[in-house]
Amino acid sequence: MTAIQGARERARREVTAAIMDEARRRLAVEGAAKLSLRAVARELGMVSSALYRYFPSRDDLLTALIVEAYDALGEAAEAALDDAPRTAPADRWTAVCASVRAWALAHPHEFALLHGTPVPGYAAPQDTNAPGGRVPLALARVALDAREDGLLGRAPGGPLPESLRAEAGELAAEHAEGLPAPAMAAVVAGWAQLVGLVGFEVFGQFHGVIERGRDELFVHTARRLAAAAGLPPADPGRDEPAGRSEVSD
Repeated sequence: MTAIQGARERARREVTAAIMDEARRRLAVEGAAKLSLRAVARELGMVSSALYRYFPSRDDLLTALIVEAYDALGEAAEAALDDAPRTAPADRWTAVCASVRAWALAHPHEFALLHGTPVPGYAAPQDTNAPGGRVPLALARVALDAREDGLLGRAPGGPLPESLRAEAGELAAEHAEGLPAPAMAAVVAGWAQLVGLVGFEVFGQFHGVIERGRDELFVHTARRLAAAAGLPPADPGRDEPAGRSEVSD
């Protein structure tokens, strides 16, 4: 019985993988808005009723694709986080940002699924929250480790508005305990700006604007975002250094 169950599980994994592969291919050709279970089933030589046993609806298939993409992007960011030395927080932050850019350029259709035009009629379920938080949490980890190592400077820009301070403090308490509210707010802003910067490149918005210097623009911008979070560069002469006084809560 165990052998039969194992064979069934392997077969199910193989069919699921084939469905996902075909769905990704259709994303690249037609976009997420036109994703159809019937079309996927037809390309795989399956009847629709058989495919529904794996994904009951288009939204279920979309969710699986989104979770898979978020996890792949998160793994890239976390690998960069682990590989970069804690002694250079700005370099570590920049390495995480660069991993996001590299993944997005290698997987533009998956990036578009995550951060492009919303799919009409689709509402992402809570299943996507944890995978979707892996990149910002990697950035928050850079700042939190810098705080623990005595390397986190004061985020520039003056005091936060009280409502933002409260909300950023709650977010830090839940996801990065010990990180001051100003640094948490800077991490959120940095994450949003990173997605926008990468999106500009993935979606072709830099054509005719920045052509030869995109690598330099990206690194320069990532370092400025690091400075905004209070992360000092290893070589302060390369960028405007963040202040070294400790961020207050």
